[in-house]
Amino acid sequence: MLYYLTLLLLAVGGVVSDTPANCTYEDIEGVWDFYETARNGDADIDCSQQDHTVERTTVFLTYPSTVRDEYGNLGTWTMVYNQGFEVEVNGRSYFGFSDYKVLPDGQTVESYCDRIQIGAGWSHDITVRNWACFHARKRTNNSIKYKAKIHQRKNFSNKGSQPYKSDKEAVKLINSIQKSWQATTYNKFEEMTMNEIENLKGGQNSRLYYRPSSKPQQKLLKINPVGFLPESWDWRNVDGVNYVPKVRNQGSCGSCYAFASRGMLESRLNILTKNTRNISLSPQDIMDCSPLSQGCSGGFPYLIAGRYGKSYGFVEESCNPYRQEDGTCNLDSKKTCDRHYVASYSYVGGYYGACNEEEMKRALVKNGPLAVAFEVESDFMLYKSGIYHHTLDEAPQLLKAGINEFDPFEMTNHAVLLVGYGFDKDTKEKYWIVQNSWGEEWGEDGYFRIRRGTDECAIESIAVEAHPIP
Repeated sequence: MLYYLTLLLLAVGGVVSDTPANCTYEDIEGVWDFYETARNGDADIDCSQQDHTVERTTVFLTYPSTVRDEYGNLGTWTMVYNQGFEVEVNGRSYFGFSDYKVLPDGQTVESYCDRIQIGAGWSHDITVRNWACFHARKRTNNSIKYKAKIHQRKNFSNKGSQPYKSDKEAVKLINSIQKSWQATTYNKFEEMTMNEIENLKGGQNSRLYYRPSSKPQQKLLKINPVGFLPESWDWRNVDGVNYVPKVRNQGSCGSCYAFASRGMLESRLNILTKNTRNISLSPQDIMDCSPLSQGCSGGFPYLIAGRYGKSYGFVEESCNPYRQEDGTCNLDSKKTCDRHYVASYSYVGGYYGACNEEEMKRALVKNGPLAVAFEVESDFMLYKSGIYHHTLDEAPQLLKAGINEFDPFEMTNHAVLLVGYGFDKDTKEKYWIVQNSWGEEWGEDGYFRIRRGTDECAIESIAVEAHPIP
């Protein structure tokens, strides 16, 4: 039977991805009806222009990752941060952003976690053919009306044009109260505005105002055995060979998610081809063409390194050089430039919320560098060397020094490239080795080390891996 439902039409370009929606597993699990347009489109399908649907699929989503459709077929699903969810069942893959509304004050957000935004849902079969647009509604008890979740966004736009000022007194305090890492100031940051600093830290639309969480029962889940792993590992030096691309500088564009994604894929291509091809992928093409992110305003590696890499593919840097700005997608280059695709992708641990230190080590050693995200705290901007940990909690006097004044948001989500891990015998601290995208003059030649095994700044909460096709 065919099901016809009238959809609200959105203006071209009106769909906002990486939304301020704030949904949890508890909001999403349950029975959903998916409504799709005709399954005859391609990757260029414009879901803002679809006016009716012809397919309906009912799915049952069970925490943490099992889905069953109305015919009894089993599949998998995962939350994608607090933004939406992805489902794969019966040969089809679905992803959509949860619906929301920003109220007139510009700060209050109503999240409608019982539905997918119209115009912001895509589906295709697992061979990435037969595309369709879809929207979805969660079934609820008829006697219970769904109530929107409301949260406040902090608005610091009045500070956006002000220059960034680092605090030398804060640097002295950090260096005096602990010996794990050293702080310093950077002249290049002093030349940036507050808005540019926020982009450097991930972009406003990759910011999570509340850390998403899965159910408390997650703590009872059995961790998969990982077998023997070396005490230390570094993909920059495996038997004298470096498989990691050079450090790059994202500038004042919130494109860290694109750099982390391309860095993981380039590293893994180098590993798979024994450094014989040295392919450099284009972050700018993601800025210009991806419907799953918001260019210089932010994005998430799971959607870019994963879904975008499998569905659309990456062009090489020579095809679309990085410009540190948003641009218009060049349809001619999409047709003429070679594209590199991803065969599969996942959150480390299998679904969002299952990540942990041992799973990250296993994936890192077995398959190559990972794209990870963490909270950029105020003092991280001052990192010079050593094993970083957030010092503000150890030194309340830093607040008096003004170090927190330039950090206007509750939570930042900065994406970076995890390349290794180690253990410092002098300080007895375990650490991760991470490539940043702030240039080689920052930190330890563009890298930083951060405490391992303590989920420092959420570094062990959101790891993504994708498997590129050589």
